[in-house]
Amino acid sequence: MRHCSVQVRGLLTREELDRYNALMEVGSFLESQSRYDLSYIVQKEVDLLIQPAIERLKEKGRERDRATERYLEEKRLALQMDEDEDENE
Repeated sequence: MRHCSVQVRGLLTREELDRYNALMEVGSFLESQSRYDLSYIVQKEVDLLIQPAIERLKEKGRERDRATERYLEEKRLALQMDEDEDENE
């Protein structure tokens, strides 16, 4: 069974995390019994379960990018204002 990243696990709700842990336990048991055909199905369920957390992680990244863009724009404007003031002196 493939685990999701720590970042994704951190964005799972309590209910999602409980279900994730239960599915991973079932999948590990199935693998220990060499029931890879069934553990594959469990892995697909895990993959579906973590999709909302992956989207939340992507949104956090997009928000960070927007914040960086705003910061850089403010910095550019401040530099431009300083240059304009220097020209007027």
